Amino acid sequence: MTDTPFIVAIDGPAGSGKSSVSKAVARQLGYGYLDTGAAYRALAWHVLNTGADTADADAVRAAASDFDLRLGLDPDDRTVRVGEHDVTEEIREPRVSSAVSGVARVPEVRAAVNELFRDMVARASQPAVVVEGRDITTVVAPDAPVRILLTAAPEVRAARRANELVGENAAAVAAALHKRDASDSTVVDFLTAAPGVEVVDSTDLDFAQTIDAVLTVIAQRQGANHG
Repeated sequence: MTDTPFIVAIDGPAGSGKSSVSKAVARQLGYGYLDTGAAYRALAWHVLNTGADTADADAVRAAASDFDLRLGLDPDDRTVRVGEHDVTEEIREPRVSSAVSGVARVPEVRAAVNELFRDMVARASQPAVVVEGRDITTVVAPDAPVRILLTAAPEVRAARRANELVGENAAAVAAALHKRDASDSTVVDFLTAAPGVEVVDSTDLDFAQTIDAVLTVIAQRQGANHG
């Protein structure tokens, strides 16, 4: 990814806090923020909206061919549109969440969406972009000057996710999280840091401490690059 803004690539499993931490880091530094998970959710919504079966790879490929994603890089404006349809709330519905893995596991679709991400970053108006998701450090932006794997112990991630979903059963949330991890891990390895990727383990850190840890890695890498 040459001639593009400075990139901070952040990977991590569900419940690791990568979305909230990435947004906070981008906001504090004046960077753009690309939520790749929201893009895949929007694609899953689009496939479902066409009536296609997300378990049918051919149907997914066909539906994805006219996927008109409209997603900005402003960390304070997380509006997501497919065409003119605002799907910001709908992409968080359980039916969409359960369909994401089926859409994301189609190789040709992943390749096309990854190219979309690279194009969005290349056209960013911000001086830098925090890109977070599942295979950002290894596939989307393997040459990014800052690459971080944000993780935490499974039980901690499950507890955090349960706290986010008010009214949901904690055991059910944990089971869903583990199921998603298992499904997504068949597509990408988001639990093991690739060479050159810095690990930030937030198991024993609160939100502010996790942000500070990520900011420290960014500052260190920027200093190394300038040196």
